[in-house]
Amino acid sequence: MMEIIRKIGTCLASGLKFIQEHFKATLLVLFVIWLLLPSGDEGMTSHNLQKISLTGPILDATPIVEQIDKAGENPDIKGVLFSIDSPGGAVAPSVEIAYAIKRLTESKPVVVYAAGIMASGGYYSAIWGNEIIANPGSMIGSIGVIMQGADLSELMEKVGVKTQTVHAGTYKQVGTFDREWSDVERAELDKVISGTYAMFVSDVARARKLNPALSSEFADAHIFTAAQAKKVGLIDSIGVEYNAKKRVETLAKVSEPIWNKEDPMDKFFKRFAAEGASLAHMYFPSVSLQ
Repeated sequence: MMEIIRKIGTCLASGLKFIQEHFKATLLVLFVIWLLLPSGDEGMTSHNLQKISLTGPILDATPIVEQIDKAGENPDIKGVLFSIDSPGGAVAPSVEIAYAIKRLTESKPVVVYAAGIMASGGYYSAIWGNEIIANPGSMIGSIGVIMQGADLSELMEKVGVKTQTVHAGTYKQVGTFDREWSDVERAELDKVISGTYAMFVSDVARARKLNPALSSEFADAHIFTAAQAKKVGLIDSIGVEYNAKKRVETLAKVSEPIWNKEDPMDKFFKRFAAEGASLAHMYFPSVSLQ
């Protein structure tokens, strides 16, 4: 018996000694475990309503589309609030998000909430929601397409820098920054911009049941307040997030609504990644919904 007590005491002493010698490392391990463990509420009850947030420039649709598709596959999720505060971004990712929302509406209700700015690609992402509710102070619209590029030829001449290029194909140098674009090149770029704009207007008109012949009223890169956007048919109603959530609860027909809670660390890293991608995007000309 005494031998057993002595062994237990030895183990406890060894443990205390390790903690004393590696105090900082022990705290770090405990902190990581605390982050990974779910909170008491989340461990006890699964949520049946989900909020998905789209914030900042749209450059990579993958994380948002994964959240949307997972919500669609999860039978416990009965409705989704898609909150947007975005000025737009690249064309393809905006379209990916828009059609992911369209897929989601086939199985459960989706209410889109304009939390601040819902413009250009940000608006494109929203169009297939069952309803769009906008904050009274939000900015909506800017349905248009743009491509920008710098002409650094004069600066390069002053510095004494010249580019050397070997290319095949008349339009292979379209959009380069070392000279002024020719009329032929501008016409080629205009073809791309016009085609993308026509697709944008067509999808908005189809999703929102608007007349494409009247696109000069709701598109044409107009920027609207929430009240003005409602008047031209780009949104359904005006309210705050509380109203948007209540609308999701009504459409989802849940008697006891339980919303998901986003992990603070996940939120931080998403914001960090978005800002980093935005900074990198500044250095490369591209067709954008902005």
